[in-house]
Amino acid sequence: MRFSLLLSAALFPLAAAAQAQDSTAAPFEEDTAAEAEPIIVTAARTSLPITALPLTAEVIDRETLERQLQISGSVVDAVAALTPSFSPARQKLTGQGETLRGRSPLFAIDGIPQTAPLRDGSRDGFTIDPFFIDRVELILGSNALQGIGGTGGVINQVTVSAPAEDGWSARTILQGTAESGFRNDGFGGKVGALVANRSGAFDVVVGAAFERRGVFRDGEQRRIAPDGTQGDLMDSESLSFFAKAGVELGSSVRIEAMGQRFQLQGDGDLIAVAGSRAAGLPSTGARGVVQGEAPENLAESLSLTLTADDLAGGALRIRGFWNRTADIYGGGTFADFQDPAIAPLGTLFDQSQNISRKWGVNASWESGFGPLNLVAGVDLLNDHTVQVLAQTGRAWVPPTDYRSIAPFAQGNLALWDGKLRIAGGVRWENVEIAIDDYQTLWFYGPQQVGGGSPSFDRVLPNGGIVIEPMPGIRAYASYAQGYTVPDVGRITRAIRTPNVDLDRFLDIAPVVADNREVGFEVKRGPVDASATYFWSDSDEGQLLVLVGDVFEVQRQRIEIEGIELNLTTATPIPGLRLGFGYAHLNGRVDTNGDGIVNADLDGANIGPDRLNLSADYTNGPVSLRLQSRTHFARKFDGGDPRNDFEGYHLLDGSVSVATAFGSFTLAAQNLLDKQYIDYNSDTQRPADNLRFFAGRGRSVTLGWLANF
Repeated sequence: MRFSLLLSAALFPLAAAAQAQDSTAAPFEEDTAAEAEPIIVTAARTSLPITALPLTAEVIDRETLERQLQISGSVVDAVAALTPSFSPARQKLTGQGETLRGRSPLFAIDGIPQTAPLRDGSRDGFTIDPFFIDRVELILGSNALQGIGGTGGVINQVTVSAPAEDGWSARTILQGTAESGFRNDGFGGKVGALVANRSGAFDVVVGAAFERRGVFRDGEQRRIAPDGTQGDLMDSESLSFFAKAGVELGSSVRIEAMGQRFQLQGDGDLIAVAGSRAAGLPSTGARGVVQGEAPENLAESLSLTLTADDLAGGALRIRGFWNRTADIYGGGTFADFQDPAIAPLGTLFDQSQNISRKWGVNASWESGFGPLNLVAGVDLLNDHTVQVLAQTGRAWVPPTDYRSIAPFAQGNLALWDGKLRIAGGVRWENVEIAIDDYQTLWFYGPQQVGGGSPSFDRVLPNGGIVIEPMPGIRAYASYAQGYTVPDVGRITRAIRTPNVDLDRFLDIAPVVADNREVGFEVKRGPVDASATYFWSDSDEGQLLVLVGDVFEVQRQRIEIEGIELNLTTATPIPGLRLGFGYAHLNGRVDTNGDGIVNADLDGANIGPDRLNLSADYTNGPVSLRLQSRTHFARKFDGGDPRNDFEGYHLLDGSVSVATAFGSFTLAAQNLLDKQYIDYNSDTQRPADNLRFFAGRGRSVTLGWLANF
């Protein structure tokens, strides 16, 4: 079940735990809003219920997530299928160009940021196997909940935990996937297992998962071309491990440790064959040997969390974390990589690898003072990132260090028995970036660049009001700032000017997005509905602009506005629920630097308007779901007309049967086998026939999921 939630404009990570409503209940029973248990936020550093917090969020619970994973296979695909304001998933091993409300979201695992702020490798949506995820929480809109990176929102993946009662439990998955046509190279499969135990004060969860993905085909049964640079999900294997252990030290103190490792690597035996944009023929895949190492993604995370629920009259939470990613990208004899001192021009093959290590601490203390709830804390983050050329050992992006110290405070005042709430707070970000002296690649000069330690500090305020005249009906208005830093790696690697000193040259002024929104929610009886209008702007936004073979960063003013509508309701037919979701997005950018926006954001920076429709039916052990996704056509004012988006409509479906031996599911993505060009390809690189990717045609998955 998918919930529309309203969360706080607070400056800390949010995660909501929602209990699913029994879909077999009578469709028009008496209003139970006043009797329902409040939805508890588990990673928000606050014990306040969701109804007290003025921000829009959505929670994809375990049941809904499992069903979507049977259909599409990844958390990114699940989020894209269910969230109208999230741009269409690229179905590749990259999130480049995927946005939430027209800006980049921050991916996190249990609050641990996965994004590398200094050189965005766009792999942060593929850092943990979804089998280990209990639910996914989406906080929509620019905010500083996790500090850096949440200009579009936060996508927090909450991992599974041990059972609540003493004893053992286990969970297994076995599934097979085939493309329409059932050709041998299109078959894939997955197997995974989790074992958990709780014994008195101790609890533990351990698990492993392996997945083999076959070749993807489009609606006309052609192999889809692999993305030779960013990497691909198809024709790949992944192996993952997960563990979590905790101990209760008395009645109110708990220590919990979590660790996970995820590795995905392409087979390296599929190459792209150019299509023809003029003829509408997409590029295709052919058997061959990929030069160099096949694209690979490696992610590891560790965390240690201390909670003390009764300390000095409040609740303390401290989490320390460490995270490492190592991403290998496809190579080529690109102009940027050439160096006549190594090989004749036009012959030097190389490929890049993004390596990032970060550690940090999140600490908060919460207490109530009558009608006032107060949270105070501090976040520390250190990140070390370098982008190297793996074949020759050269540094493309020099080793760069990021250090952030961010104290914050947040208050929530309840008036008139909570019918009116006023929330507000502030976060102070103090950031320093350090880069030693370095030399750029030959293509850029080469240039000798003097290192430096540019810094900034920024106060990020937020505030909001919630009015709840009666249980289940409420309205809110809020303002919040989110921020990130420009992609320093793209800037430093492409310096073409002699004798540059980074202390004077590198502008790391933050990309601050001011987000304002007003919303209204009705959650009574069979109806769960919400409507939100939002608008955001950034004076020095970050825009990805294609220059030659690579995207570079340009600082330009950006303005975005949009409307989101969501509705789920029971019907007079027992067990049948219908869903509706719509998002309209409008983004404009200042391309000439006069401070006035004059052109539309392109497809690399904003998604299309979207309509989602769904029907869920449950009758005893049988559950069925049918969902459609309509992506509306779009023209980009001020852009190349060849990049106008034609739009497309997709239909997915699944049927599950619960038995004494587990749940069996048959699911289909793109049920009607629709032929279409994916959104990113249709709106970018109008002269590139090699990166003209079709979307995935019909794929069918048969799965078995059991809990013991």
